[in-house]
Amino acid sequence: MKVLKFGGSSVATADSIKKVWNIAIEAAKNDKAIIVVSAFGGVTDLLQRAGEQANLKDETYLKTLSLISERHHAEATQLKLSDTAINHLEDLLEQLKNILQGIYLINEFSDKTIDKVLSYGELLSAFLISEMSNIQDISVSFKDSRELLKTDVNFTRADILQPTTDTLIQEYFRSDISQLTIMPGFISSTVKGETTTLGRGGSDYTAAILAAALDVKILEIWTDVSGMYTANPKLVAQAYAIPEISYHEAMELSHFGAKVLYPPTIVPLLQKNIPIMIKNTFEPLEGGTLITDSSHSKKKPVKGITHLSNIALLTLEGNGMVGIPGISKRLFEALSAVKVNIILITQASSEHSICVAVDAVDTERASTAIDTMFKYEIASQELQPTIVEHDLAIIAVIGDGMKNHQGISGDMFSVLGNNNVNIRAIAQGASERNISAVIAKKDVTKALNVLHYRFFEKQIKTINLFIVGVGNVGARLLAQIAQQQAYLLAHLMLKINVVGLSNSRKMLFDSNGISLDNWQEQLDNGQSNKDDAWFKSICELNLATSVFVDITANDTVAAGYGRYLKQSIAVVACNKIASSNNFSNYKELKELSKKYHTPYLFETNVGAGLPVINTLNNLINSGDQVTEIQAVLSGSLNFIFNNFNKERSFYDVVLQAQQEGYTEPDPRIDLSGVDVARKIVILARESGYEIEMDEIENKSFLSNSGNNADSVPQFLATLKTDAAHYEALFNKAEGNSSRLKYVASLKNGKASVGLQEIPKSHPFYNLDGKDNIVLFYTNRYVDQPLIIKGAGAGADVTASGLFGDIISLKNV
Repeated sequence: MKVLKFGGSSVATADSIKKVWNIAIEAAKNDKAIIVVSAFGGVTDLLQRAGEQANLKDETYLKTLSLISERHHAEATQLKLSDTAINHLEDLLEQLKNILQGIYLINEFSDKTIDKVLSYGELLSAFLISEMSNIQDISVSFKDSRELLKTDVNFTRADILQPTTDTLIQEYFRSDISQLTIMPGFISSTVKGETTTLGRGGSDYTAAILAAALDVKILEIWTDVSGMYTANPKLVAQAYAIPEISYHEAMELSHFGAKVLYPPTIVPLLQKNIPIMIKNTFEPLEGGTLITDSSHSKKKPVKGITHLSNIALLTLEGNGMVGIPGISKRLFEALSAVKVNIILITQASSEHSICVAVDAVDTERASTAIDTMFKYEIASQELQPTIVEHDLAIIAVIGDGMKNHQGISGDMFSVLGNNNVNIRAIAQGASERNISAVIAKKDVTKALNVLHYRFFEKQIKTINLFIVGVGNVGARLLAQIAQQQAYLLAHLMLKINVVGLSNSRKMLFDSNGISLDNWQEQLDNGQSNKDDAWFKSICELNLATSVFVDITANDTVAAGYGRYLKQSIAVVACNKIASSNNFSNYKELKELSKKYHTPYLFETNVGAGLPVINTLNNLINSGDQVTEIQAVLSGSLNFIFNNFNKERSFYDVVLQAQQEGYTEPDPRIDLSGVDVARKIVILARESGYEIEMDEIENKSFLSNSGNNADSVPQFLATLKTDAAHYEALFNKAEGNSSRLKYVASLKNGKASVGLQEIPKSHPFYNLDGKDNIVLFYTNRYVDQPLIIKGAGAGADVTASGLFGDIISLKNV
């Protein structure tokens, strides 16, 4: 004898019913088979709605009934059932109509009546499927489960009367000669014949009761997925079917939200050690999940991660609990009296509080019951009124092997904490088979993905980028990412997803990754970037390992870094403003980075792609101390003074630098020395000095009219009118056999920037093109400085510096 159960999704359409029928016929070829079916997908909900509408004297119940009728007639027609079958179908629908009319007339929709109404879902589907026998040469019978499965009178969730039920099942199938028996799941009856149900999802339980009573070799449960998954595949793209799992692991997973299996199903099978095979109706050749008494825990200590949404947390606390016996007993009795199921319990060893998690729909009833039970203690202020927290969820890590495997809980909580998932309560049984945590509902998807990555996936790190500023440098960064994606995945096991792009007008998001082939076109057609929409959208996506990349020179964007860090979103900045303005702001960002374990990286603030800040950090972290810094930090100014000579005017060279993108659109930013001053401030702060921008000695080389120019055109005009001023600077340096370089210096905590004449013996003399150079004098590098030299300007090298910061996050 074989027992197969098919869920609502497996019998949702005529095409899927045909697949069910083919599987059933194959099962019955060499042995008798029982097929247990659920209602057609969605029909149980329609029946519930029709009953509620009728109870409210809402005549739209007739429209809902019409939908149910049309659905079943349509399937019967497509399945080409006989006229006799159609007539019986209409009889069943007429019976349902009469029940609903009765509800409408007397306003009675009790649990008993609910069971009667809902039973028609399975009765209708099982009957129609059984009538497909007219197209097969096989003996098929329909058997009403209510005649065999007997229960108590606990309507809507009745308990099986096992000895009576087992005897009826065994006697019936001992004499039944049908090769294939079709039975409705979910429904049962009292000894007096009143219809009961086994709880939503009870068709699995029906099949388990039959399998246990008949001592079958295996129970097959067919659904629309290929087994029990390591996590919900709708929320975790990398989730996969678990090949083998133990009864206890399966019970834990199903209790905590894995909807493939109804939790009570396992109990009767566990008692008789009957395996369960979960298969996919639509992919019957896929392996599925085998559930047995063996845990296979040596292969993987964690078998699955699951969750329950829509949870409320109720806390009873107060000094009046400490050392007082019976508090917990009274709490549980109060909830039991109002039929509230407790999903999770946790109590501190101080006995000062007890937390229970319940279904959100039970919140008001539960809190009222608790406050009523403890009204005297609350009135005397020994206890506080029940504290209720809403919009929560429970996530659970499950596996038989966790008990003998150290560090599972540590890994779980560490991963959640590092991704800014706050844990409100924790529970773990002595078996250590289940570690559960209460978290915010909005964090469920993130939590499931980071936990799945930690426990199940080849350790490929995914970094999700949100990039602001897609001009010259931004475009080069995107091109470099596109070019290197395959390499990073293959060699570093690093996947970089660009999930957000923004300019001053538009923004674009795709949680699966924006295609970098046509990102410009997509961004042009993106959403309007108004007010705070960009930041809010990032927070709503709530992706793990999120990184905000600022490739602007915008002070408003820089002012927002703190709020990203507070959301555990790393910041990679090309923008120098945040790290060089008020020291208090710089210090706060550093502290937020530590507090939220979230990197704040700004390597490109000094030297573009050169490893200046990283090298400095390594010196400081290894115990060295910087005593002096000398540096040429402006690639644009170095380009200008390397090309300024007797043949070319200062105006011409500055104009060229502006046109080729070496200077800002407003060249005053570069020529005034403010940009270099920001860079030396950053190096000073990273060296351990508390220094402000207004403390930097800025020796301007510009003419008075250049310093006082009010606009870019006016400034450029002064370069012509004051040509003699700049020629004099050049001639003086040449006369001294020197070259002009714009130098930043730091010594004894004092910093300055300005134009200097550099002699031939100095390392700066031969600095060509747009190169930068930094000389670090330290306690270890005393006579000969540590020198970093290379291209310090240009879109490609700046983009590569940003890219380097992003790649470094793999190890965070």
